[in-house]
Amino acid sequence: MNGPTPTSTALTEADVSPVTDSELVHSRDVVRRYSAERDVQVHTGADRFRVRSTPESLRLHHPLTADTISDQTVVAGLCGLVDEGLIVGQDEFEQVFTEVVQSCHVDPAAAWRHFYRNSVRELRGTDGAFSPVHRRARSLLVGDSVLEVGSCFGLLALQCAQDGLRVSACDICPGALELLDTAAADFGVPLATSLADARSLPYATDSSDTVTLIHLLEHLDGPDVTRAIDEAVRVARRRVVIAVPYEEVPNEHFGHRQRLTEADLHRWAADRPDCSVEIFDDHGGWLVLEPR
Repeated sequence: MNGPTPTSTALTEADVSPVTDSELVHSRDVVRRYSAERDVQVHTGADRFRVRSTPESLRLHHPLTADTISDQTVVAGLCGLVDEGLIVGQDEFEQVFTEVVQSCHVDPAAAWRHFYRNSVRELRGTDGAFSPVHRRARSLLVGDSVLEVGSCFGLLALQCAQDGLRVSACDICPGALELLDTAAADFGVPLATSLADARSLPYATDSSDTVTLIHLLEHLDGPDVTRAIDEAVRVARRRVVIAVPYEEVPNEHFGHRQRLTEADLHRWAADRPDCSVEIFDDHGGWLVLEPR
């Protein structure tokens, strides 16, 4: 989940332009502790995130509304704050992400509903930063059933269900699965979710035509990657689709634990003599395994 490259500007008190009333209406204070007072504006296209931090707190204002809130718009703004050192680590990133989404509507459930609708629409279009990854993943699916492992918000799973596939999704985060269940009901699509660890999937052997691991393996350490691939191959009747980002440095705020390269894909492929293999690049690396 990557957004437009943000630009940020450190401000003195005299340089700070006032935040408009509309921005204040759609903002919420997010409290964190920092060691210095700073006032920063982060611009991501037409959107501007403004942060005023003190040793006691961080106050965040943003212009996002129910009409514009999406995975891409939130990530773009928050990545700028990460670059400024105002958000540190995965836990903080996810907590601020949630606060921003829920600040866009007086009803948190309605805020998430708009988030999902806007995000899926962006991903199905051509302008979303992550659209090429989802489009490629959907093009590689075979059969009529798919399991998304490490589904997070389940944005790919929802698109697959909209396409008429029989979809299951699993993740280790109960909150994300609850959001996905609610979103699936809102979209009017059947989608089965399970709380599950990629290293020990609660699914029968050969139970899904395709199993996807899309931007999941960078969240795991070496031995756990092997176990996750083993489990995906066990559950997949016809194909396993793996996608990973190529990064200079693992993104800590996304929970990435290792830097992956094409060499890693070839190494994983070499460990699967029981599968036919395809490796290619498209907005990151792809490994497609088909059990023989």
